[in-house]
Amino acid sequence: MALETAKRRRKRLSMTSLIDVIFLLLLFFMLTSTFSRYSEVELTGGAPGAPSQSERVTRFVKLDGDRLLVDGEDTAIEAIAERLVTETEQMLVLAFSDQTSSQQLIDVLAVLRPLPNTQTMVLN
Repeated sequence: MALETAKRRRKRLSMTSLIDVIFLLLLFFMLTSTFSRYSEVELTGGAPGAPSQSERVTRFVKLDGDRLLVDGEDTAIEAIAERLVTETEQMLVLAFSDQTSSQQLIDVLAVLRPLPNTQTMVLN
């Protein structure tokens, strides 16, 4: 008798709450994926037949947290492209400290990439 009443009292599991949770998760992941922007930063190694060290100028760029130094002088990221444009081949040696975020490094690389006659080498 007790077994029969226990069977009668048990109700069917409602799927509505489960469907609501799945819908909310789906909505959350769709929204986060539309706000994320992915891009690539191309890093290349030295090419065969590149100019020798004597034929090109070497410039030193250092990222130290929020500071950007070009050959030891403070430079704003907006002005770095104007400062480094040259007619001769140049090698930029880019170093960064532990206080530098990956976004700061990417921002500088994005500015340096379109410079003509320039090859960038990242240290660290």
